[in-house]
Amino acid sequence: MTSTATSLAADVLLDVRDLRTYFPVRRGLFGRTVGYVRAVDGVSFALAPGKTLGLVGESGCGKTTTGRTILRLIPATAGSVRFAGQDVFSLPAAEMRSLRQNMQIIFQDPYGSLNPRMTIGGIIGEPLKVHGRARGKALEDRVADLLDRVGLSPAYCNRYPHEFSGGQRQRIGIARALALDPRLIVCDEPVSALDVSIQAQILNLLEQLQADLGLAYLFIAHDLAVVSHISDDVAVMYLGKLVEQAPSRSLYENPLHPYTKCLMSAIPKSHPDTPRERIVPLGEVPSATNPPPGCPFHPRCPWVMDRCRTRPPVFAPMPGDTDHVVACHLHQDSEEGP
Repeated sequence: MTSTATSLAADVLLDVRDLRTYFPVRRGLFGRTVGYVRAVDGVSFALAPGKTLGLVGESGCGKTTTGRTILRLIPATAGSVRFAGQDVFSLPAAEMRSLRQNMQIIFQDPYGSLNPRMTIGGIIGEPLKVHGRARGKALEDRVADLLDRVGLSPAYCNRYPHEFSGGQRQRIGIARALALDPRLIVCDEPVSALDVSIQAQILNLLEQLQADLGLAYLFIAHDLAVVSHISDDVAVMYLGKLVEQAPSRSLYENPLHPYTKCLMSAIPKSHPDTPRERIVPLGEVPSATNPPPGCPFHPRCPWVMDRCRTRPPVFAPMPGDTDHVVACHLHQDSEEGP
């Protein structure tokens, strides 16, 4: 490997290439497979150490499935995921168990993700026990330190989840994710179930932890306003595919894909007099079992052209701005723009 290639590899912690996750649709007495739900359909991106990639899109577009497939919680149909140079999908069980210490997840539901029969100390300490990282007094000290780091009193370790609010439970989930000193955390809509005031507190906590510990986040959300607060780069997902990706500021100041423009126009205005055109996509989201030909967004696009209906657009960088990548015929085959 050349020195340049080595340098590029060192700049990428997570490398996802052409990831596909299909779920079979079975019918009849014998469960015959009659089709597939294309939940993730050819997703590629890279994430550098200590950075945050926001993955956004409406419900059902495949964001959560992408995150869980990367962690091998759901089997992939095709594609590859490399973490720190290791091929995640080819690792045997023993090596994958070791790798999981570096790849953790914060779940969306702070109520359903904690075992109601376990104390907070038991929940946070369980990963340490499973991986043989701490026992006895060392385990107690580590749990106390983790509670303190996420803004909770170490005295809470003998309490149960039902004794805490939603925001406090999510802090407990964050402490559990931090227990094994991971390098990557998949944040699966970690604030969507919380009040707006609590959302800001959790986002600030995640940012502080990233600054202190050098964590990389794959931050999954459907709220673009939330993603703009924490992400270095943003990838927009629609019907299992990425349609646009760019540095956060570039995407918010100059969205290119019509679907991104629709999402941006739905963000509440900071002041009622702020001018903004509301762009509403047409119709309903197509079925992931039978996606439309050509561009997946063309049945709902206000700027649809004939070629959009038959030719899939290429996910390619914009001329003069290689960091801004978009899959749209308006910006690849024509000077005309939305």
